[in-house]
Amino acid sequence: MGQVCEICGKHKAFGGHITRRGLAKKKGGIGMHVVKVTKREFKPNLKSVRAVVNGGVKRLTVCTACLRSGKVVKA
Repeated sequence: MGQVCEICGKHKAFGGHITRRGLAKKKGGIGMHVVKVTKREFKPNLKSVRAVVNGGVKRLTVCTACLRSGKVVKA
């Protein structure tokens, strides 16, 4: 499996990037105008760690949120 946390199932999320042009109204312009909207992806911060699973040591791909919260016992 690629780009997926094996503990919580966190995976890639998709969103958009908006490109704007122009001078903002509060700076004396006529306002910002949308020029282009492109798709982008947000990747989870995954780390490969050796963890204790069912009494044995196994290599897992885990997101840093699970590591910080203590859901994984590192070997």
